[in-house]
Amino acid sequence: MDIRHLHYFIEVAKQQSFSKAAEALHISQPTVSKMIRNLEGEIGAPLLHRSVHSFQLTDVGEIVYAKGQQILQSFVDLAAEIADIKNVRKGQIKIGVPPMIGAHFFPKLLSSFHDAYPQISIKLIEDGAKNMEKAVINGDLDLAAVVLPVDPAVFEFYPFYQEDLRLVVHPNHPLATRAEISLPELREEAFILFREGFTLHYVIRDECRKAGFTPTVVCESSQWDFISEMVAANLGISLLPDAICRKLNPAQIATVPLVNPAIHWNLAIIWLKGKYLSHASREWLQFMQDFLEQQRQT
Repeated sequence: MDIRHLHYFIEVAKQQSFSKAAEALHISQPTVSKMIRNLEGEIGAPLLHRSVHSFQLTDVGEIVYAKGQQILQSFVDLAAEIADIKNVRKGQIKIGVPPMIGAHFFPKLLSSFHDAYPQISIKLIEDGAKNMEKAVINGDLDLAAVVLPVDPAVFEFYPFYQEDLRLVVHPNHPLATRAEISLPELREEAFILFREGFTLHYVIRDECRKAGFTPTVVCESSQWDFISEMVAANLGISLLPDAICRKLNPAQIATVPLVNPAIHWNLAIIWLKGKYLSHASREWLQFMQDFLEQQRQT
């Protein structure tokens, strides 16, 4: 079985389209079709069910797709290990960073890492933490900064930051002058949350349910600055990490400590358990730990 045939078939299955797969593979669509036919001929069974309105894998196709991904990943791991031996301290790292985390934690770290390892390039991809977890599992990312908890059976992780969420309200809000606030007291408030795909979306909803109510959500966003602007416009309240609250204009927004219960914001770098981690990624993890330790001591 030619590994290229397997690669083309998996790309077609992922894209659900011969034309999109051809574009992603940078080859012609007839070539992709021919390779798939060759693979089906070698296996002796159709892999795809094609019709005008549907595109589905056959039962054999499902097996080839699942096992084929494992085979391709083995080839990727092999190539990565060889490249590490031949090109020490060179490579590329794909790191997922939720927007709220990236702007706050990574600029100085990235700059220092680039100075130390100018031949290692870093590609940052921004999205919600839950989407980042899926991307790490799928192999689209090497590492990702996410909000804990994560499944320890799936991920290795390095915790690097912890703090609490604070209530964020308009300065004229009745709760703005409180010394602290408990979560059950917010049951009648209108919430502005991060959208689905962001861990805080689920954490806040879960904590509200534990406190005996379902939050009324009037707006969702992927950007903390947009959320804060909506609060400043008195559209509703929100819960944001203290690190973000320190960036807000106190003339436009008031923040109040949240207690009973406090909601923690625990950040970690994750990678897939059992997967080969490139030399460049290992260097990044070690550098990050050393960098943060120095920051704590100063």
